[in-house]
Amino acid sequence: MTVTSEHPGATVAAPDFSVFEELESEVRLYCRKFPVVFDRARGAELYAEDGRRYIDFFCGAGTLNYGHNNGFIKRRIQDYLAADRIMHGLDLYTIAKREFLASFAETVLRPGGLDHKVQFCGPAGTDAVEAALKLARKVTGRRGIVAFTGAYHGMSRGSLGVTGSRRARRAGGVTGQDVTFVPYEDGPGGPFDSVAFIERLLDDPSSGTDLPAAVIVEPMQMEGGIYPASPQWLRRLRELTERRGILLILDEIQSGCGRTGRFFSFEHAGIVPDVVTVSKAIGGYGLPLALTLIRRDLDVWEAGEHTGTFRGNQLAFVGATAACELWRQGQFQTNLAVSANRLRRFGAELAARDPGVVTRGQGMALGIDLGRAGGAERADRVQRYAFDHGLIVELCGRHDEVVKVLPPLNIDVVRLDLGLEVLRDALSAS
Repeated sequence: MTVTSEHPGATVAAPDFSVFEELESEVRLYCRKFPVVFDRARGAELYAEDGRRYIDFFCGAGTLNYGHNNGFIKRRIQDYLAADRIMHGLDLYTIAKREFLASFAETVLRPGGLDHKVQFCGPAGTDAVEAALKLARKVTGRRGIVAFTGAYHGMSRGSLGVTGSRRARRAGGVTGQDVTFVPYEDGPGGPFDSVAFIERLLDDPSSGTDLPAAVIVEPMQMEGGIYPASPQWLRRLRELTERRGILLILDEIQSGCGRTGRFFSFEHAGIVPDVVTVSKAIGGYGLPLALTLIRRDLDVWEAGEHTGTFRGNQLAFVGATAACELWRQGQFQTNLAVSANRLRRFGAELAARDPGVVTRGQGMALGIDLGRAGGAERADRVQRYAFDHGLIVELCGRHDEVVKVLPPLNIDVVRLDLGLEVLRDALSAS
């Protein structure tokens, strides 16, 4: 099935990429995978400048959980702009920040039993991770960090240090000093009891591993290949870190803000982490915002000890407040549950139809693992077929062998089914 253009039968001119090729760095990535010039977007749809329409199952790598130009959030932002409200505030007290903090506490912190304070770190998730690592070392007086194979935590120096990708670490000139990597609960090599392994390292005086300041983990690895941690594993990890006096940092930058059906992925396990990093969809409208949530007794920062010019994005506060209100709406929750169930059934159908295909995920995140069914080459063909037929999906995993499916949380069933049909055809054609 093909998602048609708004102008069927029209001659499609070749897009003009010349200014990008002349002036933009070679580091650009996504434009090479989706070679059109985009112009506008709404809901689950993107439109190229020539009128071609695409269903978006990528959503800015999980930034646009509420879709493009969500009308409810947009009206709040428009009203704020029209009233000439403050736009840049560093860490000044503002009405927009006050309203966000109150709404976030009502929507997320109190219902989740989280007695955490909110640190505004800067525009990106990597800023939240940098703050979390820095704080953990300050609180404990220790330097070591335990991280996991397959992890992705960002591209700045500290967050690269706890990111598993050798390619990314080489590009940043980062070594593994002070970081001990252990296998995640699941991965391409199969299940692994990493909690017992950490315990063994800490018990052995000759393991070469000192008591770390923190363990940092994604409750669901996204870039690593869509691997959700089991509630049992997360509970064991929480018990181990509490008993040993190690801080537990949960990275919810891509898996949070409703992607797994709960606001935070770790809520499925019923645990309370010491520190949580949040970004991407928290701004509600694709606006940059990053938070580090700190257990109240661990907030040992001195004034001005960790700063950032863009840690007070007022428009993002407005968008985030509106998104919190959306999250509290019963109809939003009902629609999310229906769509998540539809995506789960689709994954089960694919796995049943082709025994070589493995599907994993939770809520509105699905990974279609082709590692044993054609590998990265087939995944690339699936992505290209989908794009040619009006659907945008990203790849992830160690070798880009996993098709990552991230529709908006509030996508309507018609467009969800249209996109899934394109994916089904892409797998058959590949």
